[in-house]
Amino acid sequence: MTRRPCAIYAVGTICALLLVSGIGLILARIFQTIMHNRLKKEIVLVEGSRVFESWKTPPPPVYMEFFFFNVTNVDEFLQGAKPQLDQIGPYTYREYRYKDNVTMIKNGTMVSAYNTKSFVFLREKSVGDPTVDAITTVNIPIWAVMNKAKVSFFRSSMANVYISATKSELFTTRTVDELLWGYEDPLLARIAVGNKEVDKIFGLMYKKNGSNDGEFVFHTGEQNYLDYGRVETWKGQRQLTFWSSNESNSIIGSDGSAFHPLLNRDERIFIFTPDLCRTIYMEVEKDVEVKGIPAYRFTPPRSVLASKEENPNNKGFCITPTECLGTGLLNVSPCRNGAPVVASFPHFYLGEEKYAAAMNGLSPKREHHQTFLDLNPTTGVIVRASKRAQVNILMTKLFGFPKTKGLNGTIFPVMFLNESVVIDDVSAAKVQKLLMIVNLVSNFPFFIVGLGGTMLLIFIILLFRAHRQKKEVKCTEFTKALYSTSKEDGTSYSPANVKDIDDPKNGNYIGMTPKADPQA
Repeated sequence: MTRRPCAIYAVGTICALLLVSGIGLILARIFQTIMHNRLKKEIVLVEGSRVFESWKTPPPPVYMEFFFFNVTNVDEFLQGAKPQLDQIGPYTYREYRYKDNVTMIKNGTMVSAYNTKSFVFLREKSVGDPTVDAITTVNIPIWAVMNKAKVSFFRSSMANVYISATKSELFTTRTVDELLWGYEDPLLARIAVGNKEVDKIFGLMYKKNGSNDGEFVFHTGEQNYLDYGRVETWKGQRQLTFWSSNESNSIIGSDGSAFHPLLNRDERIFIFTPDLCRTIYMEVEKDVEVKGIPAYRFTPPRSVLASKEENPNNKGFCITPTECLGTGLLNVSPCRNGAPVVASFPHFYLGEEKYAAAMNGLSPKREHHQTFLDLNPTTGVIVRASKRAQVNILMTKLFGFPKTKGLNGTIFPVMFLNESVVIDDVSAAKVQKLLMIVNLVSNFPFFIVGLGGTMLLIFIILLFRAHRQKKEVKCTEFTKALYSTSKEDGTSYSPANVKDIDDPKNGNYIGMTPKADPQA
């Protein structure tokens, strides 16, 4: 056997082995399974894991923006006119967050921690000075007092006395700093004299700078990667007590700071948020890319804040059967000491059109008012996020309070916030490196198949060339046989002699003469 056929057979054998083994590995998904198992072991909330330190102290900067609605026609509104709102903001704060008092419990399968936050004002990212800029808005303390006192004639009468004595009105003008971080309200101060449970200070972010939301207990994800970051209890409770159904009171999912790896495109993620006193869910809207990192954009669908008619599962969020708000609203008064606070998305985005139409100055737009989470599906890492929520007050006619006689169920916006974050460059580089390793290892069988395909091409070329050379050899042998003489042939060619050439009778000819006998 020549060396060329040996080479062809060797290439063919290697080609077959590479293709068979590569296709087999792809179908068995062995390398992908190896990398996924590796991710499940490394992305856990335990000391020394890949994500533990960044979970305790997230490196990307978080910004909190506040936008206020300034009312310019208070008197006309109280007489029945549509309110005119001017949006003023943002007033931006750098939010520093970290997990405090982190403790491993239950044999390391769970970890307890407090989510501590502090805020620092950023003048260069704000429209003005919060200590100077004044906002005319709803006087939330008076509405809280009236809402608590409406249950009895005696209490409402006493509340009216206090309201008159302190000259409190339904609207107030305060600085941004006061509205956010607190001011002494004269009505609350008067009531606090006889009721020590009442705090005389009111602010939308009062006591939230440098504080926490209470103790969380999280699953580490060691036993099941799907439980990574899942909340087990909040303030020692596995169920809330604010709402009227077990489903509404359920604490499900994470706290929004960690999500399990290997996310499915069809998956619905759950987030428990103390600010809303409930669990919400989000679904994939589209694919995005942030700093070269692929991600799924998760957003809350309309059904999250839908009315009980649109989504019967939300029936448990009704305060009473008769106090049930429409789509786009959530009455959070049960966890706001009875104050008639209503949560929504900014400008009533995803809500019924009538709420935005009732105000001049509102225009809901997805790009400005949508809440979203961009998560890398392989690692579960947050690469970009924006949590947007609006604080409203339910202003309606209250029995026993003459100041409210001209009102009829208005959902009045006070302010909305935008809490946003984008992964920093250092963290993005780490995620990109991890994804590159995962992709290289997971796609290694495809490399084998590609190499096998290349070898197959070489094998075909070698076969073609060998076949062509074989045909050339046969053609050469045939030509030689056609023009060569045989040793057994009894005649031979001899050139014409001079005499014959000059013969006028015969002309030119080639004569054939018998061969001479070699033995003669």
